[in-house]
Amino acid sequence: MTGKPASHSEVIMTELVLPNDTNQLGNLLGGRLMHWVDIAAALAAQRHSGKVCVTASVDEISFHEPIKLGHVVHIHAVVTRAFRTSMEIQVEVEREDPLHGSRAHTSSAFLTFVAIDQYGKPLPAPPIIPETDIEKRRYEEAAIRREVRLKARKALEERGG
Repeated sequence: MTGKPASHSEVIMTELVLPNDTNQLGNLLGGRLMHWVDIAAALAAQRHSGKVCVTASVDEISFHEPIKLGHVVHIHAVVTRAFRTSMEIQVEVEREDPLHGSRAHTSSAFLTFVAIDQYGKPLPAPPIIPETDIEKRRYEEAAIRREVRLKARKALEERGG
């Protein structure tokens, strides 16, 4: 299977925070942001694999600062590494205040996606070819995160969880 550069999977989504997206404080709902993050990651996985992809796991999502009504949300997703059938996607979120011109990093997440066939069976994922120093670092770190995920899953299974 021929590998693909990480840059070919890159997705940048832009969303405007509207009243229906906010809580009583006028902040973007965490669930709405997670929804957008999941969509961006799914698009990156699909772009890389050329197949329908489903979410296998979300490691963690951190909310560093609130995103307000009227802010523009920029969501950047890229496949960091592909394993046999799974792909790790890194998602970075930035908010932009269009009235003041300020921008800030607000959230980060790592998600795992799997390409599936019409029967829901996992398909092999094309390898990632990291080209830049950042892509190479992300590629190496992805293997460490995967090892941590697998160890945690095994520990939970051994406890009967």
